[in-house]
Amino acid sequence: MPLKRRQFLLFGSLSAFGLSFLWKILQRQEAYSAQINPVLTPTVAAEKPLLRFVSIADTGTGAQGQYAVAEAMTRYHRQNPYDLVILAGDNIYNNGEIEKIGAVFEQPYQSLLKRGVKFHACLGNHDIRTDNGDPQVRYSDFNMQGRYYTFRRDLVQFFALDTNPNADWKEELVWLEKELSDSDAPWKVVFSHYPIYSSGLYGTNQNFIKIFTPLFQKYKVQLYINGHEHNYERTRSINGTTYLICGGGAGVRQVGRSEWTEHSASVLSFAAFDVYADRMVVSGIGTDGRVFDRGVIGLRSV
Repeated sequence: MPLKRRQFLLFGSLSAFGLSFLWKILQRQEAYSAQINPVLTPTVAAEKPLLRFVSIADTGTGAQGQYAVAEAMTRYHRQNPYDLVILAGDNIYNNGEIEKIGAVFEQPYQSLLKRGVKFHACLGNHDIRTDNGDPQVRYSDFNMQGRYYTFRRDLVQFFALDTNPNADWKEELVWLEKELSDSDAPWKVVFSHYPIYSSGLYGTNQNFIKIFTPLFQKYKVQLYINGHEHNYERTRSINGTTYLICGGGAGVRQVGRSEWTEHSASVLSFAAFDVYADRMVVSGIGTDGRVFDRGVIGLRSV
């Protein structure tokens, strides 16, 4: 630990016994600082994540904003390789027309697709305006196994939901609880289009709080990802679950703050996640490549 001038002068005036005692105190202070600021404290050697993935939402415009975010994702991939993208709805504006898929998906993300990056999508409110979103469900590069589905990567199990008003809520909720109950994955990540906690235009969904949060708490879901709000917002852990809005994938709207907000920003961006055995590091990244938010999600004991 490098000595500051004040510490050096103080050490010079102490006996050997006093020097040893003060050195132990300073070591304890540094260890405590590392515990409360795990992201800001450098480690001796970089630890490789077990899985890295990114998430975006509200992307499908084919306009300049979407391409800017896509380019930032490609630059990030060069330095921090990943092979999974969570696409949290409103994949094709304005009406989910599958004939636009080249302009709003295949072209913007062509560099990532050529490198074998897989996108896993869910349906947003704009997506269901054409044939109830069925063409997107069938589109192979969205890797959807239905309107709601689950898949596992390493230590993480993902659960994609259809939270549109016309969803088959009765069957879907039965399915979700069964899949959460059966899962032995240490990390559980749920994603859909609609927010549960939000400080943006649409605000917090009280009905979803009643429906989903008891399940998330019971089955130890650590992360919920969504779009719909065209902004970035990360909550603190609420009963063990962090809620992450990544809807700045093509355009932005203003966002405020709530008592449970850790960070919010009205910025074109995507979110990146580094998963370790005991923690998940979340980064909000803008089109300039700057990390404007970083937080840590802890793994709760099962």
